[in-house]
Amino acid sequence: MKGVEVSDLSAWFGINQALLDVNVSAQPEAVTAIIGPSGCGKSTLVRCMNRMHEEVRGARVRGKVLFNGQDIYAPDVDPVEVRRRIGMVFQKANPFPTMSIMDNAVAGLKLVGGFSRQELQERGEQALLAAGLWDEVKDRQHDPGGRLSGGQQQRLCIARALAVEPEVLLMDEPASALDPASTLRIEELIDDLKKEYTVIIVTHNMQQAARVADWTLFLLSGHVVEYGPTERIFTNPSDKRTEDYVTGRFG
Repeated sequence: MKGVEVSDLSAWFGINQALLDVNVSAQPEAVTAIIGPSGCGKSTLVRCMNRMHEEVRGARVRGKVLFNGQDIYAPDVDPVEVRRRIGMVFQKANPFPTMSIMDNAVAGLKLVGGFSRQELQERGEQALLAAGLWDEVKDRQHDPGGRLSGGQQQRLCIARALAVEPEVLLMDEPASALDPASTLRIEELIDDLKKEYTVIIVTHNMQQAARVADWTLFLLSGHVVEYGPTERIFTNPSDKRTEDYVTGRFG
């Protein structure tokens, strides 16, 4: 398993530049946290990592994103396949509210097609188990996904991403809208997931980054200020701006 390598990446929304020559390598079987103040380019960076940025009208990218050694922006690369292998979980849980819990979990597989009903059930169970949700919903898997709690809905969205068997999981502030207990559950899940996946998480919560991340990237105004092992970033940063941010002096 290999990670994701971003090389000299710049991104724009129309004439507004959101990222400027970003370089970072997200290690396999590890969690990389992206931190920085609002508007610094965190979400744009993760969306560039699976070609979702280009779905925005007027958006463009220059530079490379290497996945398993291949540039995902090469002309012969299918963006749909990129998004299957590099999955995304958004800030706000977005299950299909009237669709059953199980159908939510396998929604991506149904789009791909070619799976029998039994295969869908098995893959759905595996995904819900991997997302730490199966024991809570196995007796109500035909209930609408919208009946779950906020934390459960977010784990259902994680299950949906895992069902298509990605290699990388991008998580854009996955716990920002959750209560402390649900946040802890998501953090425990992230710690489990890194054993099998490359995990990249955007977070505004410095304590969360310190708890879950092996590596941390600090972005400021679209620039990489500092990137390194999380412990060093939080205890002995090399840039004064990093120290000011992680200690709450600005941001």
